[in-house]
Amino acid sequence: MAVLTEEQTMLRDMARDWASNESPVTAWRKIRNANEATGYDPAAYATMAEMGWTGVIIPEAHGGSDFGWLSLGLVIEELGKTLAASPIAASAVAASAILLGGSDAQKEQYLSRIASGELVATLAVDEGPRHDPTAIAATVDGGKLSGTKAFVAEGDSAGLFVVAATDGLYLVETGEGVTVSRRHLVDFRSHAQVTFDGAPADKLASGGADLLDAVLDRAAVLTAAEMLGMAGQAFDTTLAYLKQRVQFGQILATFQALQHRMANLFSEIEQMRSAVEAGLAAIDRGGDVRQAASLAKGKANEIGHLMSRELIQLHGGIGMTDEYDAGFYLKRMRVLEQMWGNTAYHRDRFARLSGF
Repeated sequence: MAVLTEEQTMLRDMARDWASNESPVTAWRKIRNANEATGYDPAAYATMAEMGWTGVIIPEAHGGSDFGWLSLGLVIEELGKTLAASPIAASAVAASAILLGGSDAQKEQYLSRIASGELVATLAVDEGPRHDPTAIAATVDGGKLSGTKAFVAEGDSAGLFVVAATDGLYLVETGEGVTVSRRHLVDFRSHAQVTFDGAPADKLASGGADLLDAVLDRAAVLTAAEMLGMAGQAFDTTLAYLKQRVQFGQILATFQALQHRMANLFSEIEQMRSAVEAGLAAIDRGGDVRQAASLAKGKANEIGHLMSRELIQLHGGIGMTDEYDAGFYLKRMRVLEQMWGNTAYHRDRFARLSGF
């Protein structure tokens, strides 16, 4: 477990208290039932922005707090526990692309608006059903970008897209030449298909494959942080249920077989935490974070899948019902497993980076 500073502990506790009191799972259920394309509550997002969470990784010169990726990961983890929906992660990843590869003018134009929560930004990379950053066909001709991105998180509310084209990353604002089509996935969040047809595009100054890899690593680790929060909450919820559910005249938690399963799950989640926090810390240190990112996302995929499956099974029949919250965690976890690389993708990438 990472050693947190006093400020990071305060930030984590603030996020935990707010998520528990102001954005519990019942709040997400209301959003799900409303069935809006944006998939989150704008008023809640505005509150998050007021608390400074939208600018955690953005420098103070551009309206942020420059508090680092580990700090942002703590917030995302706590929001994940209650399934609190927001475009914080998507906007942070898009902001990182501008920070790493943008010109001074691009930074000045967009970062302060992202930090304030005024502008929702997102990353548009994948063009097929699976994550594959090598299979990009979007092109730019004369400053006009054309191509289709199949699954763009928060695409329904984004005002700015960081788009991967064959020759680098481009900034494209919503408007001329941009068509957004809603996609319905099981988690009921925003996953849009975005078609660019001659959309005005501004290339990031340091665009290229290395920049795309660096941005995707940040996206993967931040997604893993959300999965960590969900897995931890799924464990706590399951443990509480086993301690009060009576079967065959005995409390379920007294059965040794179930005790062993829960002990194994606890150990697995602690491994997941170590990998995720190491990935966030690696980003803060700078340098090559590829192995740390793939380890974090690979472990999150593997253990998040296991925990969400056990969440349903150990709750028995009630876990399969919509009236109970367990299904929300399972559905969101399955979507996040596929975002920015599934388990097989990151295992293979980690092995290749390790020289195998």
